[in-house]
Amino acid sequence: MKKKKLFAGLVLLGCIHTGAVAQESATDYPFRNPKLSVKERVDDLIARLTLEEKVKLMKHNAPAIERLGIPAYNWWNEALHGVARTKEKVTVFPQAIGMAATFDTEALRRMGDVTSTEGRALFNEYLKKGGVPQYYGLTYWTPNINIFRDPRWGRGQETYGEDPYLTGQMGMAMVHGLEGNDPHYLKAVACAKHFAVHSGPEGVRHSFDARPALYDLWDTYLPAFRDLVCKAGVHGVMCAYNRVDGQPCCGNDPLLVDILRNQWQFQGYVTSDCWAVSDFASYHKTHPNNIVAASDAMLAGTDLECGDLYQLLAQGVEKGLHSERDINTSLSRLFTIQMKLGMFDPQEMVPYSRIGRDVVECEAHRRHALLMARESMVLLKNERTTLPLNAKKIKRIALIGPNADNQSTQLGNYFGVPSRNITPLQCLKERYGDRITIDYYAGTDIAGPLKEGPSAQQIVAAAKKADVIIFVGGISADYEGEAGDAGAAGFSGFASGDRTNISLPQVQLDLLKALKATRRPLVLVNMSGSVMDFAWESSNVEAILQAWYGGQSAGEAIVDVLFGDYNPGGRMPLTTYCSVDDLPPFDSYSMENRTYRYFKGKVRYPFGYGLSYTTFAYSGLACQPEVTTGQKVEVSVKVKNTGSREGDEVVQLYVAHPQDGQTIRPIRSLKGFRRVHLQAGEEREVRFTLTPEDLALCDRKGNLIQQAGDVSIFVGGGQPGYTEGVSCQLAMKGDAYGCF
Repeated sequence: MKKKKLFAGLVLLGCIHTGAVAQESATDYPFRNPKLSVKERVDDLIARLTLEEKVKLMKHNAPAIERLGIPAYNWWNEALHGVARTKEKVTVFPQAIGMAATFDTEALRRMGDVTSTEGRALFNEYLKKGGVPQYYGLTYWTPNINIFRDPRWGRGQETYGEDPYLTGQMGMAMVHGLEGNDPHYLKAVACAKHFAVHSGPEGVRHSFDARPALYDLWDTYLPAFRDLVCKAGVHGVMCAYNRVDGQPCCGNDPLLVDILRNQWQFQGYVTSDCWAVSDFASYHKTHPNNIVAASDAMLAGTDLECGDLYQLLAQGVEKGLHSERDINTSLSRLFTIQMKLGMFDPQEMVPYSRIGRDVVECEAHRRHALLMARESMVLLKNERTTLPLNAKKIKRIALIGPNADNQSTQLGNYFGVPSRNITPLQCLKERYGDRITIDYYAGTDIAGPLKEGPSAQQIVAAAKKADVIIFVGGISADYEGEAGDAGAAGFSGFASGDRTNISLPQVQLDLLKALKATRRPLVLVNMSGSVMDFAWESSNVEAILQAWYGGQSAGEAIVDVLFGDYNPGGRMPLTTYCSVDDLPPFDSYSMENRTYRYFKGKVRYPFGYGLSYTTFAYSGLACQPEVTTGQKVEVSVKVKNTGSREGDEVVQLYVAHPQDGQTIRPIRSLKGFRRVHLQAGEEREVRFTLTPEDLALCDRKGNLIQQAGDVSIFVGGGQPGYTEGVSCQLAMKGDAYGCF
């Protein structure tokens, strides 16, 4: 096999620490001296290691090097929506897709800050005890910024939705929150995953070969990664399981060497997805054996292996597949991360070392979890203003459905465990149990009948006595999720963590139809990490609330919205299609007729859509009529709350280029958004700055260019054609301009 040439540059920052925490014993080793430069310290440390020690330190479960006073460290940690997988009680936020529905970058940045604060507190505590176990480290393998291109993908719940711009903005906010703003030390380390072109099917992810057109690669699959690397300065990247154009992502020269290192000048570390390097020989069949696979992955720039093959790199040196200098290049990136985290410095020098246990689940953190759960709620339908419910008039509620009192559903996947996890049933009882009769029935399991309990006929008979029926249904991470983690099997509509259709499980639909016959007002609260088609529900229930997996405060947020204590303002980060039959084949990575940017059919609820209990009006759109290519464009608009109560509006800016029938281009693209809170009658001016990159298009070869011509700009509460807003035409003058 032809050896690859690894791009080797000066590494200033990185993204995983091997847990090489300085012991208390005094030493004169230069790598312990914080007065020296990071490079000097890293070079000294590497020079003291044997080849066998080096290759072991390139694995996620790095062993102790006792002779140098370096303890063992496990690099693998998770923090998708709060610190995950520890044995401690922590603050748990809505699943990532729910946080995307907030369209609130500052709230997400704050969530990342809360997460790394709690993570640092736990790390500091165990460091003082003498050892940091797995899932207590500071190297978080998050955020997942893959594009949720198809609603059937089970892991889409971990992402920020289908749009590259929204994904990039939310992902950058998460990075800034996790990594902190100290000029010398990282609070924690974020990791952009899974690089790249990775979004199912889960069942074949270890052998699948994604072959996107260059246009789709650069227009859809890479922009969010570029944002996090080039703009947010993320310190880690995780390569994906699958192949891209024939090469496994963790040994893919075009992705890892040419794009990531050479074009984007990434200075951090790359980790493999767990046991992805083992897939090279076993499933992809691209390599003759594991020694060659490990060598090829390392030479392509995969610095850390989550798995158990990189000890074979020592044999790779003996066989001439690579040099020890190549190993040193990867090690320098890993040790640089350790230095930036303060792992080799006296702890009194590291500002984050003073964070104590008292911050974990503190009141401020719990309040923010509730805020984000509230902001994530998307009201999709509200016929005859059924909502908000009037607690003074309602005497009896029938609360029905498999997620009405299901704590595990609310936590999604990659989760931590909070001290208090409030379901809708718990919240209703606590708030209204002394004045409203609440009849609760699970009714069904998620996808099948319950083994015991009242019959459907008995539930319907009881529901007839209620003033309103609240059905809390949907699915859970037992049915959609990562292959191997989504354990529920044998039910129609699910396969290896993915879904084969986008309907509510039939057993729930059957019960809903029976409840409809009661002629009582019927409200559907849907918990899921993706979208349903709502084919029957959209015409037959009075109100639909998309509640995602809302974390520890899901029940409170749902009840707040249902009874009007909070005015919903969330927006859909996904397109709600009318039928699974409208979707292209799941294993096709072409973006043709996918997502709001390219789908040409009728949709149930569009990307960016969401209702409120108040109304908003737009006026005074201002932007210069002409601009020379290569210049920024300033846009401003006035937004007024024209209703009778305060509420949040998500102001969205879309850019559209004329369709000429020859050039591939999106129908429209989101290029700006602001979530604003307005009192009744309040008006505010919202400003946006469009960069040349925002106004550019990809050509068929993936080049991002800006050309002379007309561009339509729309600003409103959603996409044009679905919501009120204002628009203008911008004429760009001059020759084509390479803007990135």
